[in-house]
This record gives sequence, C-alpha cells and structure tokens, in this order.
Amino acid sequence: MTAVVSHEHYRLLRKLDTESRVTAEEKAAICALPLKTRPFEKRVDLVEQGDQPHHACLIVEGIVCRYKCLSEGRRQILSVHVPGDLPDLQSLFLDRMDHGLATLTKGRAAFIPHPALRRLIEAWPNVAAALWRDTLVDASIFRDGMAGLGRRTARERVAHLICEMAVRLKVLDLVEGTQFLLPLTQTQLADALGVSNVHINRVLKSLRADGLIRSRGRQVEIVDWPALCAAGDFDLDYLHLRPDAVPDDLKPPPEKAAPDPA
Repeated sequence: MTAVVSHEHYRLLRKLDTESRVTAEEKAAICALPLKTRPFEKRVDLVEQGDQPHHACLIVEGIVCRYKCLSEGRRQILSVHVPGDLPDLQSLFLDRMDHGLATLTKGRAAFIPHPALRRLIEAWPNVAAALWRDTLVDASIFRDGMAGLGRRTARERVAHLICEMAVRLKVLDLVEGTQFLLPLTQTQLADALGVSNVHINRVLKSLRADGLIRSRGRQVEIVDWPALCAAGDFDLDYLHLRPDAVPDDLKPPPEKAAPDPA
C-alpha cells in the first residue's frame, strides 16, 4: 500500500527531485518529518534578522524573499524563493540569522523542528547529501545574482530574472505553458536588481516592444524564449538541475555550428 504524502512534504520531495536522486525509503523518511503549517499574508516577516530559530522554514505556497537590513531601515532583496525551498536551512548550523525572510505574496509555510532534521540527516546520509546539494544550488543562484548586479545591464538583469523564474517554477509543475505570475512588483524588482523603478518600467516596455514577452500587471507570457535567453545572457547551468527535470521548451537553444572554412 502506498503511503499518503502530504502537500507540504510533496513540495519538498518535488524540489529535491529536480536536483538529486532520492530512493523510495529515503522519501518515506522525509515524509515522516513533523511540521507545523501556517498561512501568511504578503509583506510580512517569516524570520527576522537576528532571530535564533529552532525550526527550518519550508515554502509550501507563495513566493518569499531573503533580505538584508541596512542602517536607517533600508533593505536589500538578496534572493527569491519558490515552493519547495528551505531558504533558512543554514539556521540548522548557524545560531543567529544574519538576514531575514519576508513574503512577497500570500501563501503557506511549514516549519520543521531542527532536532527532527538532525535525526533525519544522521540516519540517512543520502538525504543529507541531497539537502547539502540544495544548499549549494542556492549558493550558485546567489553567486549568479551577484555577477548580474556587477556586470549585466538593467535589460539583461530583468530578462535574466524572468528566464530564471520561468524555469524554477515550471520544473516544479507550478506553471503550465509559457505564462506565469512574476511575483515581484516593479518596486521589488528595482530593489532586487539594483536599478530604479523608472528604469524597470522602461526595460519591461522594451522587452514587450521587441516581441520577447507580453505582460499585464505581474502576469508575464514569454513569446520568444531563445531571444529572451539571449537578451538576459541566460544559461541554466547554474541552476544545476537534473537534465531530465528540464522541460524541452525551456532548454537552452542549440548553438549554431560554425561554418566550415572555405
């Protein structure tokens, strides 16, 4: 008889499955993790900078950002997180949070006690490796974001983020086709990408005018995937997805072979 998998545990299993291979026994052990679920509204803190959490936060529904508080209440969005992410897993080993987690949309989060996670990774080394790999992928996404802030143009940053969110949501079966909800407002996009609100608006207009996307509010439809990848200098290698997890319509366009010399 097949065990019933809760929606909360399924989201974690689905995320790990895009990056690692986990056996049926290991999945059953993950599904035995105790957790407490609660809904959240948009623009609220799930974890605050300076907290000493005793639970790891699993995003079940909705979109969350990691942010850093600066002086005079200023904030910098550091990364965006989707269902299945454990954005504060490092709290399992670090005593204090050096950043916070805030919600960008309504949704739900599940909180897993640290002692239960420690027992899981001690008993199941391959699960520990999968969680470690997930943390490394998170770091890879962060590094790519830092490179973008330093070297990509505003147009490249916006196009790249649209490409990234499309891939991350689609491999988790959270969107169908080429249309999805971009969870950040223009103000949040400006904060995350290090450009002004006015510039964000201009870039989105230019992407629409060039026939790469259609958008209404925060609803985005990708019209020309290869051209959008080129506009954003996007290569999904840094997401470290298992090849069979990437839908064919979101795989990088094939490189054109160089012509034979005459």
